[in-house]
Amino acid sequence: MSKLKTFSRRAFLVGSAAVAGGVAFGYYQAKKSLDNPLETGLAEGAVTFNPWVVVDSEKVTLITPHTDLGQGAYSMQAMLIAEELDIELDQVELSPGFPATAYYNTAFASEVVPFASHDDTMGANAMRTVMGVAIKMMGLMGTGGSSSVPDSFDKLRRAGAVARETLKAAAAKLESVAVADLKTANGAVILPDGRRIEYTKLAKVAADLDPINDVTLKQPSEWRLIGKSIERIDIAAKSTGTLAYSIDLEMPNMVHAAIKLNPRVGGALLSYDAKTAKSMRGVSGVVEVTGGIAVLADNTWRAIKAAEAVECEWGSAPYPSDMQGHWDEIAASFTEERLDKNWRDDGDIETALTDSEPFTAEYKTPYVAHQPLEPLSSIVKVTNGGAEVWAANQLPTILQDKIAKICGCKSEDVRFYQQYAGGSFGHRLEFDYITLAAEIAVQMPDTPVKLTYSREEDFTHDYPRQIGMARGAGTTENGHVSSYDLQVATVSSSRSQQGRMGETLGAGPDKQLAAGAWNMPYAIPDYRMRAYAVPELAPTSSWRSVGASTQGFFADCFLDELIHQASADPMLERLRLMNRKESKQVLEAVAEMSNWGEDLPAGTGRGVAFVDSFGVPVAEVVQVTATDDGIRLDKVWVAADVGRVIDPVNFDNLVKGGVVWGLGHAMNCEITYTDGAADQQNFYDHEAMRFYQCPKIEVRGLELSSKIRGIGEPPVPPAAPALANAIFAATGQRIREMPFNKFIDFV
Repeated sequence: MSKLKTFSRRAFLVGSAAVAGGVAFGYYQAKKSLDNPLETGLAEGAVTFNPWVVVDSEKVTLITPHTDLGQGAYSMQAMLIAEELDIELDQVELSPGFPATAYYNTAFASEVVPFASHDDTMGANAMRTVMGVAIKMMGLMGTGGSSSVPDSFDKLRRAGAVARETLKAAAAKLESVAVADLKTANGAVILPDGRRIEYTKLAKVAADLDPINDVTLKQPSEWRLIGKSIERIDIAAKSTGTLAYSIDLEMPNMVHAAIKLNPRVGGALLSYDAKTAKSMRGVSGVVEVTGGIAVLADNTWRAIKAAEAVECEWGSAPYPSDMQGHWDEIAASFTEERLDKNWRDDGDIETALTDSEPFTAEYKTPYVAHQPLEPLSSIVKVTNGGAEVWAANQLPTILQDKIAKICGCKSEDVRFYQQYAGGSFGHRLEFDYITLAAEIAVQMPDTPVKLTYSREEDFTHDYPRQIGMARGAGTTENGHVSSYDLQVATVSSSRSQQGRMGETLGAGPDKQLAAGAWNMPYAIPDYRMRAYAVPELAPTSSWRSVGASTQGFFADCFLDELIHQASADPMLERLRLMNRKESKQVLEAVAEMSNWGEDLPAGTGRGVAFVDSFGVPVAEVVQVTATDDGIRLDKVWVAADVGRVIDPVNFDNLVKGGVVWGLGHAMNCEITYTDGAADQQNFYDHEAMRFYQCPKIEVRGLELSSKIRGIGEPPVPPAAPALANAIFAATGQRIREMPFNKFIDFV
């Protein structure tokens, strides 16, 4: 690892305000081109123009480094390259490639600085630039935070254009014609006389040319793929059950492993008795790993059953053993000593709350699990001087460092083969399901070790969404909301996650503690939002939409309550308060879609919510009906502005999936701890939405902003408050704590 890379990783503060010494990288380092990893080992007769395109005599290969977690990342990346390369998706092969600094994520910079995404002031942009330089220099490669599209949109189109223009130059040299007289289409250069030269026939000539980097990107009117409904490249395989996931991989001489870890996450293994397990059919061994034991067997099922048979004595949990202890710690965190930041302070809130009797309310959100459908799994093979890893992970360069430390080799000697993931929702930002396999594999050189978590171990050792509490106070005047004060106290998933990465969050505010609450685009005269950092309790991690998944609920529900106190219309008052043009247009769109204000049958109510997360303003209206058996979800309307919709069908699916995810977890899900261990062990006791409960969902994607954004996470935060507000509209009952099924039934 280079000295620069080492320094950068230690200095980089994910979720924080600054990079220590960031400006010291200098202009030269910021502009310096990174090595193209595809040049190493390039086959004779093949050509690479940049880190994303390889052409040889047989095929065109596009590198799609963002992890595909089921969100269509591979197809999106391929579309952007193919658009400019003038090639169809069925004419190319895709590869996730191997981890490399060249694939650093440019979009991470926007989310880690303590500025609103729409803030284009000089200070905000300067800090983003500093962060961008640090990310580039450390080669931080990652998928998450709805960053894949904004990271890819410009640079992948440019990669395709560079390849296209260089192939045209090769054809011009081969045929002695002017480049200006050439065109491209369907994976070929078109000569003035109409003849076609396939890109694969030009690879050898192009290999002798310098890439043509001075390129002009196509105008939107020229796009063939972007903005069109294109079949995702994985849909046919997924529909026929032929797509291979990490859990499907098999290798010669492979050993299967299962783990049994201390259910009190972070607690020690004091002793164990594996006599029964070792006598079971197919079992070849039992070894110790961090936090517990692993059983080796000739198939996964036998390994899991034998692991269950190992008798273990466990150490205590490094956090409160029961839920009351967690809530007590959170309630005690609304203090000056634990203040993260006054994220917003407009007007004079103290005077406003003193001069009038304020309305107050308190809200709570629990831990919830990630629960991806595909259980966690990986294969690790340790060899002399290196290691090979087959898994799905969202932070592959950091993973390489962790595996290298376990195996005693260099990071560059860890070969990582990225796999399709059957869901993540943030879970595959973690590493334990791979590092534990490496701990086993280092004891069995040259043997592939496949570790598969049982569903129960997955739930028990998940790092769930942060737990939190909010306290609101506000006033109304003349039928309008006049003051708004929201205090939020949550544990920091950023700090917890960084600790497991071997990093330190450091000083400075944590943006995720306030996400979805401080940046509400409302011109309330007296408006304050404060975030408090709760000392770490149970370890937590990024969960789909991260901080906004809880803070969005707090912020919008409290605003809705104040609007009710003012006897105002929930939609009209939000529109009156809106002070950002694009956000107001999003809210207007969902009002028009839902025909807000129309007469509804008795017992039917609608709730509206608006949350801006990851730079994407999203408004949702939920309609419910109160029946004799409980609340029925009837319909949801969603409007969102992402600047540019890449694939309308995939956009629609991602929004609908986000709504279902957000609603289901708000209705039914929580992780609780008894004697330090998670009570919920499987889907049956952490049950999200059932098919029969799913409402109709109508989606509208707006293209208002000049900035390109992602849509994987932003539909989640408004779902819970919109549902809570709808339940109030239908029943008069306010629900201020998730899961809602503690207080009301659903049908």
